[in-house]
This record gives sequence, structure tokens and C-alpha cells, in this order.
Amino acid sequence: MGVALGDALSLLLFRLHSGRLLGINLLKVNEIIPCPTLTKLPNRHPHVRGVATLRGAALTVIDLARAIGERGSSDSQDGCLIVTELSRSRQGLHVQSVERIVQCSTRDVRPPPAGAGAKAFITGVTQIDGAIVQILDIEKVLHEIAPVHPDDVHAPLLSEAERKLLSGRRVLVVDDSHVALQQTLITLRKLDLDCQAVRSAASALELLQSQHADGLPIEVLVSDIEMPEMDGYNLVREIRRSAGIGQTYVLLHTSLDSTMNTEKARSVGANDVLTKFSTVDLSKAMLRAFQNLS
Repeated sequence: MGVALGDALSLLLFRLHSGRLLGINLLKVNEIIPCPTLTKLPNRHPHVRGVATLRGAALTVIDLARAIGERGSSDSQDGCLIVTELSRSRQGLHVQSVERIVQCSTRDVRPPPAGAGAKAFITGVTQIDGAIVQILDIEKVLHEIAPVHPDDVHAPLLSEAERKLLSGRRVLVVDDSHVALQQTLITLRKLDLDCQAVRSAASALELLQSQHADGLPIEVLVSDIEMPEMDGYNLVREIRRSAGIGQTYVLLHTSLDSTMNTEKARSVGANDVLTKFSTVDLSKAMLRAFQNLS
């Protein structure tokens, strides 16, 4: 399969106990290991099978099938673990089997069907060798187990001048993950920013252009990198060559910690890059953005 470098998406394909085929962005995978002996903790979340010890560190093991609404395996030693790390959190996803790594284009990934609902736990759907592959929304899985509530997000201590700088400024947020989108919006609204949100790069482009035409331009775009159909890198490319909105300040963010992500984001024209979401880092990035724009 020929895939342009900027559009390439590597997926690890795996199956649940039901036989359902899913994919996860390979960049979010640390390693794959046989299911180790688990210690079951009292009062654990029902979707958590237990805790394993991996190279001296505790690893929470999630029964992925149960977490997304299916029946899990009753045998604690079957299957394997996909160890993932994102947003300063590491966990093992217990699955039946891992199949292979495939490469596709983000342009071939479609959003979930409109009727999939909030419990779909997928960010997109694609076809690999004629088989339908659903791409796991790992952020949503983790949020269901350890949700972030608005009251848990505290606005950073800003000076009067900093708060005045941010108050009412116009920001657009784009993220295909509903959970990640809401976490970002909670943080930004606590900074008194005027926020709008969309779920796709195409919608972001359309809104940027329409708001500019109406004389109410978006000042800062906060965009996820890993999105179906058009990823964050290609969104920046489209913005930079579009009349009127070409100078929009763009902050790209990803739950992955990678120097490669940062370098690539800069190369396509992003103004700033965040890896590993945190409210403090995002708040500081907003201050940098509007200090540059003022």
C-alpha cells in the first residue's frame, strides 16, 4: 500500500474475546507482553482486572472488553497485554490476541457512524484487506475508569494582567476524541477564553473561514494531531495556504511524548506544540499565544 509520509498511520490490530477486530495507533503502544500474574485489589473499578508488576513498577491492567461494554474473559491468564502510555499514564489493556501492524492513510479513516453514540469507544473506522477495523478511543476508555470532573480542574494562578490578556479571546478547539475535547474546553473556559469546538479538521477549516468572513476571526486554534480523514499536520498545511486565515496561531497537541511529533509540527508551520496534556502546560501555552498576538 502506497501511503504519503504525511498521511501515514500505523495501527496495531488486535482482537477481543468476542472476535471483534480493533486497531490502536501504534505510537500509543509501548510493548506487548503475555498476561502476567495479577494482584486483585479490593474496591477496584469493575473494568480493572488487577495490578501487575512490570520491571519493578506497578501496572494497572484493564479488561478492555468489559471497558467497552462486552463480556470479558473469565480466565485471568489467557490473552495478552497491550501496554500503552499517554498523558503521563501507563496501563495494560488485556485483549485476546494481537494480530499484526498495518499502515494506512489518515484520509482512509472515516469518523464513527452517526448512530454509534457516546458509548462507541472508537475514534474512526477504516478497511484493511477488506475487513472493517474500528480504531480504539483509548482516552475515552481511561476517562470511564478515572473520569476528570470540571471541579477537579483548577485554573492556574494568573496575574491580573495575564487574566485580562486572556479574557474573552477567541479560541477554536478541534479533537476527534469527545473526552479529550471536553478536558481541553474545561481548562480553557476556566481561563475565561471564548471557546468553540468541533470534532474534525474539515469542520475546523470551515469555521475558521466563515468566522473570518463574518469579521469575527478565530485568534488561536488548538488542534489534536491524530485525527481521521485529515490529521493536525495537514490541517496546519491547509490553513497556511488559505487566504485570510493563513496567519492563524496554531497550537498542536498530542497525548504522545515524542520529539518527532514536535519537530514535524514545527516543520508544517505550527506555532507551538504540546505533548502530554496537562492543565498547567495548556494554560502556559495560551499565555504564550496571546502574548505573541498582542
